[in-house]
Amino acid sequence: MPVPVKELPEWPSNVEAHPLLVIDYQLLKAGDETEINRLWEAGTTLGFWYLKNHGAEQDFVAMWGMGEEVFKLPLEEKMKYEQGDEGLSFGYKAVGHYIVDAAGNPDPVEGVNVAKDDALSYPKVSRREYPTVINDLMGPVVTPFVEKCVEISNTMIEIFNKKLGLPEGTLAKLHGRNDFSASETRTIKAPANLTPGKLAIGGHTDFGTLSLLVNNLGGLQVLPPGTAEWSYVRPLPGHMICNVGDTLTMFSGGLLNSNIHRVVPPPGSQSKYDRWSQVYFTRPADNAPLLPFLESPIISEAFNKLSPERQKALGPGVTSWEWFTRRQKNYRTKNHKGADTWAANRGTEHGRA
Repeated sequence: MPVPVKELPEWPSNVEAHPLLVIDYQLLKAGDETEINRLWEAGTTLGFWYLKNHGAEQDFVAMWGMGEEVFKLPLEEKMKYEQGDEGLSFGYKAVGHYIVDAAGNPDPVEGVNVAKDDALSYPKVSRREYPTVINDLMGPVVTPFVEKCVEISNTMIEIFNKKLGLPEGTLAKLHGRNDFSASETRTIKAPANLTPGKLAIGGHTDFGTLSLLVNNLGGLQVLPPGTAEWSYVRPLPGHMICNVGDTLTMFSGGLLNSNIHRVVPPPGSQSKYDRWSQVYFTRPADNAPLLPFLESPIISEAFNKLSPERQKALGPGVTSWEWFTRRQKNYRTKNHKGADTWAANRGTEHGRA
C-alpha cells in the first residue's frame, strides 16, 4: 500500500507546479452556474482541473489495496492475466511491456486494469478473467469504485453536453452504462529511486472522454498549450485530477482540450518512495463513431476555424474501439518496430497550432 500522504515528504519548495482550477463536485451537481462555467473554462483551456468534494477518496485508497494484492502475486501467476499485444488493456501489465518514447525504451511501472464492463456485470464475465484476488474484491471494492466514477463522469459529461449546445442526452447516449466500452480502472505502481528524468509514462494524450486520477506523489507533468516546457501538477489530498481525453476533443470539434501529459519520477525527496496512481478512464461505447457534432453551431463555428490538418485529426471517422485498440497496440514493447510505431500510437496531438 502507498505510504499515507500525511507521512510523505512535502512538495519541494523549489519546484513550481502548474496551477489548476479547483472545481467543487457538489456545486456541479447542484447546478451552480458559476462552478459550471469554471469547469467549462478548465476544459477548454488546459484541459486539466482538480475536483474536490467528490466523495470517492476512500474508494481510490481501497483500489490501491487491491493493486497491492495483485502485485504481491508470483510473476508466473500474474502473467496468466497479461493484457497481450493485440490492442487490449484489461488485465495485468508487467514492467517493461509499454514503450515510453520513439526509441522504444521500456516503461518501469507495473499495473493492472479492470474493465468497467466486468466490474458492473460481476460475477458474469463480460471481457476477461482476472486473478482471484481481484474477484474477491470486485464486490466490496472494484464495483463501488467504478459506480462512483461513472456517476462523477456522467455529471461532467452532461454539463459539457449542454455547454456545447447539443440536444439533451447526446453525449450520454455514447456512454451508456450497459454498452461495451474500453472504460476501465487502472492501478499503477512506479518504483522508488528512478533515475531523475526517466520517463515512467511517455508524453501522450488520453484515449477516451474523461480521466479521473489520484496520485500519492508528484510526477505528473503537463505541456501547457503554446509552450514547449513541461510543468508538474501537484497532487492535493482529497482532490482528483481530472482531464479531457481525445474523444471528447473530437466530439467538441476541438473546443475541449485533450492535453499532452507524461509521468516522470516525483520531485525532490518524494522520489525515494514508490509512486502509486489510481485512475478511471471513461471512454465511449465501442461502436461510437469519432466525429465532431457539427450540427451544433457552437461546435461547427470552432471546427471551421481549424487548419485542415487539425480538422483531419479531430475527425478520423473510426469507431471508439478502433481508435483505442490502434493506440494501445502500438504502445506495446513487443510490437515496437521503430519510430513509426511510436507515431502510430499518437492521438489528437497532430495538427496542433
